[in-house]
Amino acid sequence: MSPAEGPDVATLRRPARVRLGWLLVVLAALVLVMLASVAFGSRIVGWSDIVAAVGGTDETLDQAAVIKRIPRTLLAALVGAALGLSGAVMQGVTRNPLADPGILGVNMGAMLAIAVGMATIGLYTATQYIWAAIAGAAISALFVYSVGSLGRGGATPLKIALAGAATSAALTSLVTAVVLPRGDIAENFQSWQVGGVGGATWENIAQVLPFLLGGLAICLLSARSLNSLALGDELAAGLGERVALVRGVAALGAVVLAGGATAIAGPIAFVGLIVPHMCRLLVGLDHRWLLPFSALTGGVLLTAADVLGRVVNRPDEIEAGIITALIGAPFFIYIVRRQKVREL
Repeated sequence: MSPAEGPDVATLRRPARVRLGWLLVVLAALVLVMLASVAFGSRIVGWSDIVAAVGGTDETLDQAAVIKRIPRTLLAALVGAALGLSGAVMQGVTRNPLADPGILGVNMGAMLAIAVGMATIGLYTATQYIWAAIAGAAISALFVYSVGSLGRGGATPLKIALAGAATSAALTSLVTAVVLPRGDIAENFQSWQVGGVGGATWENIAQVLPFLLGGLAICLLSARSLNSLALGDELAAGLGERVALVRGVAALGAVVLAGGATAIAGPIAFVGLIVPHMCRLLVGLDHRWLLPFSALTGGVLLTAADVLGRVVNRPDEIEAGIITALIGAPFFIYIVRRQKVREL
């Protein structure tokens, strides 16, 4: 990227002390939004009740509310981290500034797989949802990348974005066709389809956590190789990278994260788009810093969205997926206009 095409390169190569400073800021923000998540909702809970509830006391309604909100808060941070990291890896793998599990059809592939599983073989456990979602997400990702690679120029950002948008629209129609005739699953599916963490339980977190940790490990271990891919396939190969293998392994980690997050919280869009762009401005282009920052910042964003959804419509709530869509749609338009869908 030349200076005429975007931010000055020097502003994207932050010294270590600046990166460490932003790390402390992001960690502090994560702690604050998690505290806000257990304190705010249909009832506002005081600090003394929060401390008592964390210690295991549930003698009052406020303390009981805190105990119920703790798994919700943890799940919001985990799902946000998974989506933020998945988006950063997808952007690195495809060199596409518009890459995101929602925009590329990965979330919708996971949702269709769950819908088909519920309608045909009666999926009902979180683990079954997760396996189905990962399989659906992987198939959708392969399809979108294959379609976007057709024709002159290969897999350009514009072609992949268009292929993802078309695939998402088609999969949405298929989901409706599968679920609509089935009144026995439609109600539960529609509440999950919106995307949110209101149904969090310790059991669900325990079931999805191994998948998220596995995807996290794969993605973080791919960071150095993603730096090589950013130089272009020919240069990466000249540096000794097996480009196809690196791209496939990193994409696998991103799909596992996106599929697991979608299975447990529904299809939450735009977190994977917004977060990596924010983090590049803070810590630069080095994926060894960008990926962990994207995970932490994703946790901050989704937890904050969940808190906002509970506060603005009290005593009812707006699901976090709706809040992220309201934030992400204008950001998507801004990125399209500013980047002109060039490669990263």
